[in-house]
Amino acid sequence: MRTGVITQKVGMMRLFTDDGKHVPVTVLKLDGCQVVAQRTVERDGYSAVQLGSGLAKVKRVTKAQRGHFAKAQVEPKRKVAEFRVTPDNLVAVGDFITAEHFVPGQIVDVSGITIGKGFAGTMKRHNYSGLEASHGVSISHRSAGSTGNRQDPGRTFKGKKMSGHMGQVLVTTQNVEIAKVDAERGLIMIKGGVPGSKGSWVMVRDAVKRALHKDAPKPAAVRKPATATQQTA
Repeated sequence: MRTGVITQKVGMMRLFTDDGKHVPVTVLKLDGCQVVAQRTVERDGYSAVQLGSGLAKVKRVTKAQRGHFAKAQVEPKRKVAEFRVTPDNLVAVGDFITAEHFVPGQIVDVSGITIGKGFAGTMKRHNYSGLEASHGVSISHRSAGSTGNRQDPGRTFKGKKMSGHMGQVLVTTQNVEIAKVDAERGLIMIKGGVPGSKGSWVMVRDAVKRALHKDAPKPAAVRKPATATQQTA
């Protein structure tokens, strides 16, 4: 089991195939996705890597977080997430995960926070059909109808689909395909739409219900951080 990556949703576009067909894709960008910490079985009881993405101003980072990033000798990150991995797929602290971590044609799972819709009725939220347009129905065409029961049990059951807050929840879309990878610009293009609004953080990991692509690099596609000598040169 390899690590996933933290990406930021850029938006949607389309790609053209050799036979002239167009494929809608979602563009995800890797913004300095770097390993911040490791979790090992010996020390923590499980095996995982902690990744950080995006640069954060020091004044917007807590004192505890500043110490955490300083220990790893990495710049403060806007988003931090942890991915479970097998011990043989641990990645060194400080390494950057690049877009080549995934290959075109690979099947992945994508997780993100859906767009918030605010308070919504049952027709929009749960796809209710509503009441009839005529036959005595008046000013309640979009209502949910009866929600309770008769004298026994005489109450509305928990979990009943009703009006309420819609969206802004964590959703995972499984078995979506990588259409293209732009390693130079750090872009991953996925067929179809993925959860989240533009600019939101999206987690991409290997599909749990599909075998790993034969060309996928293990433990990961990494780029070593620049040393002080390289930075001054």
